[in-house]
Amino acid sequence: MYLDFYGLREKPFSATPDPKFLYLTRRHRDALAQLTYGVQNDVGFVLLTGEVGTGKTTLLRTLLSRLDGATAAAFVFNSTLSFDGLLEYILEDFGIAKAGDTPAQRLVALNNFLIERHRAGQRTILILDEAQNLTLETLEQIRLLSNFETPTAKLLQILLVGQPELRTKLRLPAMRQLQQRITLRFSIGPLSPEETREYIYARLRIAGARDLGIFTPRAIHR
Repeated sequence: MYLDFYGLREKPFSATPDPKFLYLTRRHRDALAQLTYGVQNDVGFVLLTGEVGTGKTTLLRTLLSRLDGATAAAFVFNSTLSFDGLLEYILEDFGIAKAGDTPAQRLVALNNFLIERHRAGQRTILILDEAQNLTLETLEQIRLLSNFETPTAKLLQILLVGQPELRTKLRLPAMRQLQQRITLRFSIGPLSPEETREYIYARLRIAGARDLGIFTPRAIHR
């Protein structure tokens, strides 16, 4: 097996995002700081975009691993759901039981849950990954979730995460109100050649490689 041959404890490259393998470039550190700020300061909507493979999902999992016990998070990665399906998923992720059979009853249950957490000094965040696939109607209904608020604070922090097409979709006239509610925006670009090399070396080290010369400079460049 190639792991033994190269002296690796585990696979250094996997299709499944793993925060342990997160390589923080300056842009990634800035993005993580922005996300953390947004969560801790009740800003409402935060937008994070980047091409496939730029580390968005891994960054989100790193953020979740660093949240304190006073923060509850629902992480939705199935962006093909209708809003009703999305709402049901959110309630289940937050552990809200007996929420009712209709969308209206479920929204009331979610609102009550958020109010109770706010009174206890706790934060609640909703992360929507691959949000570029959400329909305009679903995005508009998600915007309405930000109406859960007190006179001084938003009860639900919402992170919209997706590919650059999400920014294009949000510029449509129908998305004007949602666009106006986004307080923080951040985009992650592709790695530079130097960052790519360091990224590969970092993953090899974490996986236990004794020899970082597994890949030639030419292979890394390609």
